[in-house]
Amino acid sequence: MSSVLVILESKNDHVTRISLEALAAAATLAETLGLRLNAALVGAPTDLVFNTIQGKAPHTVYAVQHEKLHAYTSDGYTEACAQLIQSTKPAYVVFPHTYQVRDFAPRLATRFGQVLISDVTGIEPGPAFTRQLFQGKLNSTWRATAFGEGNPCFLSVQAGAFRADLHIPGETILETFEPSLDTLAIRTTPGEPFRAAAQTVDLASAPILVSVGRGIKEQANLPIVEELAAALGAELAASRPICDAGWLPMERQVGSSGQTVAPKLYIAIGISGAIQHLVGMKGSQCIVAINKDENAPIFEVANYGIVGDLFDIVPALTTALNARAR
Repeated sequence: MSSVLVILESKNDHVTRISLEALAAAATLAETLGLRLNAALVGAPTDLVFNTIQGKAPHTVYAVQHEKLHAYTSDGYTEACAQLIQSTKPAYVVFPHTYQVRDFAPRLATRFGQVLISDVTGIEPGPAFTRQLFQGKLNSTWRATAFGEGNPCFLSVQAGAFRADLHIPGETILETFEPSLDTLAIRTTPGEPFRAAAQTVDLASAPILVSVGRGIKEQANLPIVEELAAALGAELAASRPICDAGWLPMERQVGSSGQTVAPKLYIAIGISGAIQHLVGMKGSQCIVAINKDENAPIFEVANYGIVGDLFDIVPALTTALNARAR
């Protein structure tokens, strides 16, 4: 039976959030086309990693194991994935759009005479794949041609574009796949893993975000929004002007140059809705916008809009929430 194969990544013995989002996208694609959904983990995945996805949508999870795959190299991952694809013959191969995938997936696709349709934000019937251009100002639609079993369509999924919690329960089979790798063909020696600066907050994992924009006027007014976030048990986020001004740290920025988020609830306070900000949050399940400008672009993506002065509305919301909590 033809299939959709999703290549997952793990970190600290857990499948990464963006990989779970790619899994959700692949599940949508497989269900639409009536194909089987399989997944693969490359390297030395542990039982703890498998427990992250055990009982979810994939029919089969392949543990792609070889001593040369314990540390990432472009040569090793390209060859190992190529052999897995040749063996399992999927019609589609789906990746999370990460730095690692950007490094080896285009080369892998070229092996099969295909291109990588990268940074996909939506899947439409056909199937057709939506990509954003010019920092989200335009949407483009891509359709793959001349592909099939053993010569698949390759695509990667943008962070925050699909919900990580959307999975179809099912029985999962675990299989080991051992590729044949020529040591001499791996031309690079991996160094120490890159370590990003530690962040005090991971906005991408927060279920509720209260985000503030330049409508707050000055830094001294931030406690108004902080109190609402505390009443909701939410994380505080911001648009770029707030972080550029140094009113909040850069790690709290949402947008094309900040974090991409898709919480259950996103409250945008005093944010006009520039396209650079919308790119980072329009995948949220429910968007509430508070802005005194009824023509602000943020209302175009909001599920609920409140037109008015945030200095009146936000304290009233906080008071109501605190009263209800008593």
